[in-house]
Amino acid sequence: MTAPTASPDVASGAAASDLLDDLVEAFPGESVSVGELLERLDERAHGVLLLVLALPMCIPNIPGISTIFGLLMLAPAIQLMFGAHTLWLPKRVREWRVDCAALRRTLRVAGPPLKRIEYLIRPRWLPLTEFPFTIYVGFQSLIMALILILPIWGANLPPGFTVVLTALALLQRDGLLMLLTIPFAAGSLAALWYFGILSLAILHRVTDWIGALF
Repeated sequence: MTAPTASPDVASGAAASDLLDDLVEAFPGESVSVGELLERLDERAHGVLLLVLALPMCIPNIPGISTIFGLLMLAPAIQLMFGAHTLWLPKRVREWRVDCAALRRTLRVAGPPLKRIEYLIRPRWLPLTEFPFTIYVGFQSLIMALILILPIWGANLPPGFTVVLTALALLQRDGLLMLLTIPFAAGSLAALWYFGILSLAILHRVTDWIGALF
């Protein structure tokens, strides 16, 4: 399988916030299909989809949403492992319709925080953002997605932040940032262990309390 190549926008170092702004203006209608979104993103689809899915994990959100978003992350993560040029999704998924107003709100909320940090991110150490290193990137993103799928309180933020950094590194072709995702991924595994043990302890305490009542 041939190595993936970056789109001109990415190769030229286009800011991630500019890519999101471009998406805001690209679909003025009421809804857009997932397939149309992927066609617009082309080779940027892996990074943008990971970014859009991971950003909500970095703020307080609706319980259970991390499981849904984690499942959606599996597709770009697995395909990164196989060096796919573009993101493939089943025909039925590509036909799903997305409300454009909700999409624009999400992208506009994501834009300002990105603008505050992306001046630090630029194309460098390019091999770490290309195949075959993306095999590891995909595997790491897969592990982060699996953590997000688990219904463990408090364990969403570290893997969500790790995937945000990974997505930015892919979009900006920043190999140094990609390298920095490794300790964040390790921290996510440590958080999983800590919050997993804590959740089990709380569950055990609650079970004992309910048992004492009856």
